[in-house]
Amino acid sequence: MTVAVFPGQGSQSIGMVSNWGAHEPQAQAVFEQASDVLGYDLWALVSEGDKHKLDQTHVTQPAMLAADIAAYRIYQDQGGAAPVALAGHSLGEYAALVAADALDFADAIRLVARRGTLMQQAVPEGEGGMAAILGLDDDAVCQVCEQAANGAVCEPVNFNAPGQVVVAGERAAVDRACDLAKEQGAKRALILPVSVPSHSSLMKPAAVALRTEIEACNIRKPAIPVIHNVDAQAHPDPNDIVDMLVEQLYRPVRWVGCVRTAVVLGATAQLEFGPGKVLTGLVRRIDRKMPAKAVFDEPSLATVLAEQ
Repeated sequence: MTVAVFPGQGSQSIGMVSNWGAHEPQAQAVFEQASDVLGYDLWALVSEGDKHKLDQTHVTQPAMLAADIAAYRIYQDQGGAAPVALAGHSLGEYAALVAADALDFADAIRLVARRGTLMQQAVPEGEGGMAAILGLDDDAVCQVCEQAANGAVCEPVNFNAPGQVVVAGERAAVDRACDLAKEQGAKRALILPVSVPSHSSLMKPAAVALRTEIEACNIRKPAIPVIHNVDAQAHPDPNDIVDMLVEQLYRPVRWVGCVRTAVVLGATAQLEFGPGKVLTGLVRRIDRKMPAKAVFDEPSLATVLAEQ
């Protein structure tokens, strides 16, 4: 009984889908469909393109979505067992909704490309920032943010694991939060290489603009429960899903809660679909009893299938 999870922005790299290559026509089909929507060759970009271009938010988001869905569909095609629940970290929530047949893949690609553009437009490059605070509990990080804000925006935005919280907001305030966190005993306080303060209240203008486009899509009741970032709950009502996707832009990712809700829904193991092993690493800090594996290439897929 597994929960299938999907990583978001930050796990991208040139070559991240090359291991599937021509061996898996499903991967080619997913990227061809995404390319048709975007108007450029997404497979060529992620296979041998320019890293700087891939790291642009409006490109990263559809690229990661396509990579996540390719891995999941290959798993399905080869007889992988259906999960009891789905969840995605930030952008990955769109992949979870596609996997649950609540959102068409083409619509999801269109939405996340627009999402990336709106997020970057909401805060001029260089004015926003994010940082990972390691070694402080959630309450301590919240207090640090409140003290560092000093009239500006600085908020906890990713509750990724016990002792691992990401903060975001105006760059100067985030810098202050890092200094204060170290004074409070944080093991590390690392500025992240991003310019968009994702999931902070600075993203509200982007959320307002994105709502209209989300509402124009045909969102359906998920065939498998999808656990949402905003409240770590599953919402079968399509209207609630719209609200969750809008609020997700400017409210924290409660990933610890998502993993714990998956357990309540019957999950006894986690499978991560897409590039990297970020969420596999996090679950080991959230629930040491939950086995976790990542599916990102043919060998990793074969290992997972052999154990089912």
